[in-house]
Amino acid sequence: MRKSASFKFIALIFTLIFAVSMLSACGASNENTPDPTTAEPTTAESTPSASTPEPEAKLEGTITIVGSTSVQPLAEALADEFGTANPGVKIDVQGGGSTTGVKAANDGTGDIGNSSRDLKDEEKAWGLTEHVIALDGIAVAVNPSNAVQDLTKDQLIKIFTGEIVNWKEVGGADKEILIVSREAGSGTRGAFEEILKIEDKVKSDALVAEGTGAVMANVASKDNAIGYISLGSMDKTVKGLKIDGVEPTVENIKAKTYIIARPFLMLTKGDLKPEVKAFIDFIMSDKGQETVVSQKFISSK
Repeated sequence: MRKSASFKFIALIFTLIFAVSMLSACGASNENTPDPTTAEPTTAESTPSASTPEPEAKLEGTITIVGSTSVQPLAEALADEFGTANPGVKIDVQGGGSTTGVKAANDGTGDIGNSSRDLKDEEKAWGLTEHVIALDGIAVAVNPSNAVQDLTKDQLIKIFTGEIVNWKEVGGADKEILIVSREAGSGTRGAFEEILKIEDKVKSDALVAEGTGAVMANVASKDNAIGYISLGSMDKTVKGLKIDGVEPTVENIKAKTYIIARPFLMLTKGDLKPEVKAFIDFIMSDKGQETVVSQKFISSK
């Protein structure tokens, strides 16, 4: 009888221990189970996602540039630089002279008109926007074999108007002076004649050369020739003369001590297409002006 009671007591103890263990386990499980009334929802809608930036619109289109043959090589270099960063934009650079460029900007046959001279009063009335992209000097060029190194402004005027006809009159050899001028509509010619105030007064038998390269070729091949060339296009095939003792250099043009200088203009009219505005902005930026200087022209800044 006593053994049976003891056995029942031990069984009761084990039952109580088991019950307590089960209650503890359930309590721990409940602690780790989130309360459905407070738990954060886990649906995809409630999960914040990082915002994706809109991709930048790529420039596309065509830009037509027409005008000055003096500005043309610089415009081509700037177009190449811009095109590297904007392959979707095609830029067509054409010559034709400054007058052609001004008209193209005005009548819309070109997106941009290049001019290597200031606008005339009647052209300023057309409502064009002038973008001065660079400065340039006009060098008076002779054959490297010519002994003359310096001319006064007055002597230069007299040579081109025909009052001085032989190099010996200005300290050179006894040879007739051959004047090499530019074609009608040339911005270089317009600027040169305007600065010296010899419009419509140049010697009638002057040799007319179509473009900067043609002037240089004639002066380089004829020892009695004299012409005028954009400073940025000068090379060792010709020699630049001092005018009133001042050499045609970048420093002297910036200092305004060399008198034959001019702006390089890109002309537009009205609202600009996005690609045209971006191109002009690039040219006027520090990077664009670095290209101007690398092409041997003078920064407009």
